[in-house]
Amino acid sequence: MSTVTFADIEAAAGRLEGLAVRTPLIESPALNAELGARVLLKPETLQRGGAFKFRGAMNRIQQMSVEARARGVVACSSGNHAQGVALAARMLGAPAVIVMPADAPALKVANTRAYGAEVIHYDRYSEDREAITNRISEERGMTIVWPFDDADVIAGQGTVGLELVRQAEEIGATLDVVLTPVGGGGLLAGVATAVRKLSPRTAILGVEPEAFDDTRRSFESGRRETIDPAARGICDALQSPSPGAITFPINRANVDGIATVSDADVAESIRYAYTTLKLVVEPGGVVGLAALLSGVVDVEDVTVGVVLSGGNVDPSLFSRILAGEL
Repeated sequence: MSTVTFADIEAAAGRLEGLAVRTPLIESPALNAELGARVLLKPETLQRGGAFKFRGAMNRIQQMSVEARARGVVACSSGNHAQGVALAARMLGAPAVIVMPADAPALKVANTRAYGAEVIHYDRYSEDREAITNRISEERGMTIVWPFDDADVIAGQGTVGLELVRQAEEIGATLDVVLTPVGGGGLLAGVATAVRKLSPRTAILGVEPEAFDDTRRSFESGRRETIDPAARGICDALQSPSPGAITFPINRANVDGIATVSDADVAESIRYAYTTLKLVVEPGGVVGLAALLSGVVDVEDVTVGVVLSGGNVDPSLFSRILAGEL
């Protein structure tokens, strides 16, 4: 079984130097007052491609041989990994094919194509995206860049946690709690590995939508659970079918718990981020903040780091959320 070490994350940080954005930590007096806590936000909304996914994709593709890059890469994603892979591939001169759900946000599809990737759609409720990805890989000789179940991808995502702890130290803050979104678990696994090494006393929590609580249930049962195929929700970035074979054991070893939030909590937090924090955050990217604002996670009198994992929200959905229609 593959795993990821802190040394892997440090090596990834070296590869990403000058390529990935070292996103800032930002602090809002209004949010601190609202929660009675010190909240340090890590806006990966400002990352290349609009989400943290660029980090893992670049770390993975960068290590491919020249010959493999020439043959290209294929990935499956609802949008943020798609954009990260497409952008990293373009920067490194590799063709890219992305398998995306037919109902993926139009903005994410358009951005993926704008980065030069070929997009192939599938029905996320009746077709197997991994089977489609494997078939394209075999037919075209392309290397698969999995969205979360890949050690190099996880190590790249772990640089978010590396930066988070070190940036907090730079301003004299000690993190009591860190919250990060969880879908397939790649971001959480990387962040947890880095935080556990650099700040062992920090509590690490993953946050996922109530309807897609496969990681929470997996923690309870001790085995990888799957989501209900009939489940629907607005957090398109967090709808992976189950925790990854690589990510799940890493997260069980390092993560203190999993919280869940409702779509209503998510929508309210998107509005709060826009009106009060002046940030545009997509539904899947805002769940950590939603866990705080909804009271699901109580952080009164502590210092908490929150990863805002992406900002690629479809304009039509965003406008409906701001108008209070969701």
